[in-house]
Amino acid sequence: MTRIPYVRREELGPEGQQLWDGIVNGRDDLLVTAEGGLAGPFNAFVTAPGAGRRLSSLGATLRFFTSIERRLSEIAIITVGARWQAEFEWWAHAPMAREHGVADAVVDAIGRGEDPPFAADDERAVYAVARQLSQSGRLDQETYDAAHAFLGDAEMVELVSLCGYYTLISFLLNAFAVPLPPDATPMWPRS
Repeated sequence: MTRIPYVRREELGPEGQQLWDGIVNGRDDLLVTAEGGLAGPFNAFVTAPGAGRRLSSLGATLRFFTSIERRLSEIAIITVGARWQAEFEWWAHAPMAREHGVADAVVDAIGRGEDPPFAADDERAVYAVARQLSQSGRLDQETYDAAHAFLGDAEMVELVSLCGYYTLISFLLNAFAVPLPPDATPMWPRS
C-alpha cells in the first residue's frame, strides 16, 4: 500500500483536476487504480498539484520532445530505474524499451545489474552515461566523449536531464512505496 492515500479526481481542487485530466488524457485504463486514484508517480503529482504540474510537463518534454531516439531514452530510463530498484518504473519502462527496439538480453541484463550484451555502440554509450550518473553523479571524460560522439551538445543536455528526472521519479516511487499493479511481478526481491 502506498504511503500517501490515493486521491480521487473529485477530491481535488480545480488545479488538481486539470492536472489529473492532462495525465490521464485517454489512458484511464492504464493509470486509474481500482481505488480510483492514479498509479505510479502520478498520485504524488496530484497530491501536490503545483509541483506535480511542472513535473508532469518536464516528464512529457523529456520523454517525447527531445532529439534523443526513443530506444536510447528507454535504455537510460531503465538503467536509472534498475539502479534505484524502482519497481513501478521498471514495470512501466522495460516493456517500452523492448517495444522501441532494445534487445531482450540487454533489458534483462540491465535489470539484473549485469553488463548488457550491446550490439549497438550508441546504446552502450547511453547506458554508460546513465549508469555512471546513477552511481556517482558524475561522468568521466571517456564516457562523456563516447556518448557525445553520438549525441552532440544538445542531446547530452537532454540525456543528463532525462537521467535526473527519472532519478526523481524513482525517489517518488520508492519513498511513497508505490505498489505495482496487482497482476505484476516484482523485478527485485525485497530484503
